[in-house]
Amino acid sequence: MNEILFFRGSQEETLMKTSYEDLNDFTPVHTSITEEEIDGEKVFRVIKTDKIMQFDENTLVRLNHLDFHNGIIRVKILSRLLPNAPDFARGFIGIVFRVNQNNSEFESFYIRPTNGMTEDPVRRAHGCQYFSYPGYTFSYFREFQITEYEAPIHNQLNQWVQLKAVIQDEKAQFYLDDEKAPVLEVKCMKHGKDAHGSVGFFSEIGTEAFFKDFEVVCTD
Repeated sequence: MNEILFFRGSQEETLMKTSYEDLNDFTPVHTSITEEEIDGEKVFRVIKTDKIMQFDENTLVRLNHLDFHNGIIRVKILSRLLPNAPDFARGFIGIVFRVNQNNSEFESFYIRPTNGMTEDPVRRAHGCQYFSYPGYTFSYFREFQITEYEAPIHNQLNQWVQLKAVIQDEKAQFYLDDEKAPVLEVKCMKHGKDAHGSVGFFSEIGTEAFFKDFEVVCTD
């Protein structure tokens, strides 16, 4: 069973509890979501079904009936390359948050596991990515040589990674596993401090994305 808990202020209130048997709590957007089993444990599997050759698009799965502004998002993620993955696939996997109602705006953070342990210093520098949909994609940042939205990571394919995102107004901090310092810190998210919306999973080209232990803590 996968449990989603919401906290408002100091009072704990369980507003929703969902299990892997009930995928109706999630809406796939240009993706598919299924229940799978890894090492005897039930997990979510998400793959891209549309916009296959487009990057940093709204290829996501969102949680229904949630309006998130500030708080903490936790999830364990694991990615594999699909058999037909192109050569430039990196196992892209991550989260989306503040997704608006028609899925036309959101913030996102993802990792590129194949870049995690490579000996190529250029690829190593592009281990993780913040982007803001639409418009502020990785290609936009690179075209204008904006480097503060990427950072190296130490994670690999086919490896469970604990991802934690701490969101406060226009700022975001992203942590991987038990590292005490954020792997990436964003000081000014593109949709601004007042944006809000749903939370969910992100899967990109060539990725077989798995998610478990999903938790959202709302602080306002």
